[in-house]
Amino acid sequence: MSGNATEEPFEKKPKLEESNKENTGNEDDEELETPSAFNPKYRVCPYLDTINRPLLDFDFEKLCSISLTRINVYACLVCGKYFQGRGTNTHAYTHSVAEAHHVFLNLQTLRFYCLPDNYEIIDSSLDDIKFVLNPTFSPADIKNLDKADPKYSRTVDGTLYLPGVVGLNNIKANDYCNVVLHALSHVGPLRDYFLREQHYAKIKRPPGDSIFNLVQRFGELMRKMWNPRNFKAHVSPHEMLQAVVLWSNKRFQITEQGDPIDFLSWFLHTLHRALKGTKKIDSSVIYKTFLGEMKIYTRKIPPVDLDDTQKSLLLATEEYQEKCETTNFLYLTCDLPPPPLFTDEFRENIIPQVNLYQLLSKFNGTTEKEYKTYKDNFLKRFEVARLPQFIILYIKRFTKNTFFLEKNPTIVNFPIKNVDFGDILSIQNREKVGNCKYNLVANIVHDGEPNKGTYRVHMLHKANGQWYEMQDLHVTEILPQMITLTESYIQIYERCTE
Repeated sequence: MSGNATEEPFEKKPKLEESNKENTGNEDDEELETPSAFNPKYRVCPYLDTINRPLLDFDFEKLCSISLTRINVYACLVCGKYFQGRGTNTHAYTHSVAEAHHVFLNLQTLRFYCLPDNYEIIDSSLDDIKFVLNPTFSPADIKNLDKADPKYSRTVDGTLYLPGVVGLNNIKANDYCNVVLHALSHVGPLRDYFLREQHYAKIKRPPGDSIFNLVQRFGELMRKMWNPRNFKAHVSPHEMLQAVVLWSNKRFQITEQGDPIDFLSWFLHTLHRALKGTKKIDSSVIYKTFLGEMKIYTRKIPPVDLDDTQKSLLLATEEYQEKCETTNFLYLTCDLPPPPLFTDEFRENIIPQVNLYQLLSKFNGTTEKEYKTYKDNFLKRFEVARLPQFIILYIKRFTKNTFFLEKNPTIVNFPIKNVDFGDILSIQNREKVGNCKYNLVANIVHDGEPNKGTYRVHMLHKANGQWYEMQDLHVTEILPQMITLTESYIQIYERCTE
């Protein structure tokens, strides 16, 4: 036994020597590539345990907190502040020396550095920080968002949240924007398009065309809202709203309450333009998803003070003949019947109710409505010729008269599933469209007085079939029966797939 034991090492020794000879060529290269305390290129950083993940917030503008520049900005991963530069005498370098905060992340290149020693850190434990700053989705991930049973994610502080159902921060009075962004984040084709940057990265733009920032910011926000690895259970739409304020020439502000339908209309048209959309239906994801077609029949009404013979003479002229015009729409405006002026027998003014189908009868091609201009009166009737995949309904609650803005409190009774929009189509158009049944996916509600008040949104998470009520940072589950009792303002319906 002892003889065998002594013989074995001598047999194995030459093999080890041979393998060493083979590897000598690559040894130096490997040493340079593997991080260590002595490697000048990639050192093992002793300060990684100082990173404070709960303080990291990448939702705000990437500006140096001292010089307010956007160029070459680094985030301090210890205190979460942004500083410019990496060389000596820069703000990041000074901060690292003064505060003894050593780990920094370049917000543009997503590379980590240790200052003031100024070497790059390569460590797979930092990948979660990269993913929070720039979440990425593969086509397989996107396909499973609505199919698989959704998994709850856990934040750094242990809070559970569902990706896609996260609160949006209300900076001051931007809840009217938040509800629209929440609603659009659950419109399937729009979400899937913006979750992958590659879909719109190849769009050719003229030099200096910075309106494209709006598309990029919306894509970033969408990816953050659906990020399964967030550090916190809410997202701040700060960068997105800054782009909105800039590109709407301050028409929509963060500090003043606005109207969600104005914002939604402007936002969809501006996104379509920024995506190089034309008048064709398939020119952008916005038109593919929301664009419908309608015919408007208009005829002029003769003045009331004329007698019958004069009226009949006027009606024979070409000016008073019915004219037909074909136009496109991104949303349909439904007019509410005026609320009752007088109290009922119990001295209470009952809240009136109206059926959704009654509102939709405006678009059936036979109902005529009078429109007045300063000199002429017209009768118009609307006929929907083509229904889009997603229908946006705007229920007109506010009317402006000479003195003030009034709100109509009428409650609209609507089914949540299988709403049949085929009733408003002619028989020929119904055959063209095929499936006319739609399900509700989002419902925006206004509470309180006009001009003041607040907005909240109800939306359906398709993967688990659960409805959620979102008001800024507050997210609560809600029964679908409760949705129909609210003062709906904007609704989004999706065509049934069956």
